[in-house]
Amino acid sequence: MLPAKLTSQLALNALRRTHRGTCYPCLYTLSNCFLHKEGGRTRDGLLSDSSVLRRVFYSQSAIRPSVRLRETHHYGRRPFSLSAATIVNSAPAPVRPYLQLMRLDKPIGTWLLYLPCTWSIGLAADPGCLPHLGMLTLFGTGALLMRGAGCTINDMWDKDFDKKVSRTATRPIASGEISRMQALVFLGGQLSLALGVLLCLNYYSIALGAASLSLVVTYPLMKRITYWPQFVLGLTFNWGALLGWSAVKGSCDWSVCLPLYFSGVMWTLIYDTIYAHQDKEDDVKVGVKSTALRFQEQTKPWLSGFTVAMMSGLVTAGVNAEQTLPYYAVLSTVAIHLAHQIYTLDINKPEDCWKKFVSNRNLGLLLFLGIVAGNLWKERRETLLQNEELETLR
Repeated sequence: MLPAKLTSQLALNALRRTHRGTCYPCLYTLSNCFLHKEGGRTRDGLLSDSSVLRRVFYSQSAIRPSVRLRETHHYGRRPFSLSAATIVNSAPAPVRPYLQLMRLDKPIGTWLLYLPCTWSIGLAADPGCLPHLGMLTLFGTGALLMRGAGCTINDMWDKDFDKKVSRTATRPIASGEISRMQALVFLGGQLSLALGVLLCLNYYSIALGAASLSLVVTYPLMKRITYWPQFVLGLTFNWGALLGWSAVKGSCDWSVCLPLYFSGVMWTLIYDTIYAHQDKEDDVKVGVKSTALRFQEQTKPWLSGFTVAMMSGLVTAGVNAEQTLPYYAVLSTVAIHLAHQIYTLDINKPEDCWKKFVSNRNLGLLLFLGIVAGNLWKERRETLLQNEELETLR
């Protein structure tokens, strides 16, 4: 009897050392497991206690979560996260549906709208100079607001469709958290703020930016009319490729801006066709059209063609903007990224489609860095040319 109690006491002390900070009621329960286990013992008491000891230690994985919960409750220790979804979910309840309506919890769309603006602003920078930071900030704010406005318009048009699709049924308008009238008022606020951003630009850019509003309003209707709504989305989402240059230079250089805009449209056809494959079964049920349904099993050949067209446009824009070696080196990496994306794509797995879709943010950022590096290289190239001319004169 004495050795058995001694073994139990030693085990309890070991648990106390292992689980510092664990509440004592928990340890009390564990001690009962040892000290009141008389009925379940084998003839060899030491063997029985060691078996109990093993069971208790092997169950540490079950104990530790409760320990963490208690520590959080008593000491306020919480995992710190700054993800967009965490910020939106921690917002006050009356505000949260409006943030979700703007898709602030899913910032990938804002990135895809913003990145063509950064390409254009980067290409418009003076040789050897970094892109205009003020313009990048201004366009980032505008992209956030206009993406939110576009999502609000889309959800207002698609309320009845969204109710029938599992992925979109919980959206604020479809679920009834926000009425159409409330959404309309909220839309007015977003567009007013976006107008304030637009008015910070020159007159040419103000007129050019206002011209895109018709695309923003009509795009959500295109999925009812044509199997090419992704093309219209491309025209809408890449307007910043024109606007960024004009905001810096005062007007568009069409030899640079049009190839860049064309490349952006091709890029949108790539990533949004991949995105549309997630919902193709639901789209058939509710009568919505998309390039995913148009291409079906021929999706990869179509995407490969769009990739060739995109890269051709980027090369043309680079030549006309007098870009340098780093830019073309990055274009090679972009082409490899797209080729891998298309080759490994499984159009019948929604999770793989989503993974490929969101990877396009990194692709866009990579291209922006290539533009910046190529522009900084221009100063070095010009300096080398000047030195060669001086050596020739000597």
